[in-house]
Amino acid sequence: MPQSVPSLALVAAACGGLMACGESEAARPVSPPERAEYLGVDTRLLDRSTVSFLVRMRGARDRSDVVAYARCAAAQYALIRGYGFAQHVRTTVTRLGDVWEGDGGFVISPDIPQGLRNMDAEVIVEDCREQGIPTV
Repeated sequence: MPQSVPSLALVAAACGGLMACGESEAARPVSPPERAEYLGVDTRLLDRSTVSFLVRMRGARDRSDVVAYARCAAAQYALIRGYGFAQHVRTTVTRLGDVWEGDGGFVISPDIPQGLRNMDAEVIVEDCREQGIPTV
């Protein structure tokens, strides 16, 4: 008898909304910062499936808020391009005074990429909307 396969939405939900399976809890804020000011996203296509998202914000509590902003941008971008998935490669975060900057690298894909840091773009975008974190 064939085993049932859980839906991607259930798998993503079990992995914790903004947190991709395999990422540490530190990468996911519990809720967005109260005084967050999202200053925009600059998208750079590095090749056909690799994208860098440069994000800027004020009011971040720590690097996890900046990473969440980059993840929201990446998920929406994947959907805009007609892809259902993104894989978080890395995000570097710097702070200049009260402005936090992040440079997040992601691979977008129509199918689930190999690896542990995969994101179901639809699930992530919905979670971002619920939390009030802007997307692209």
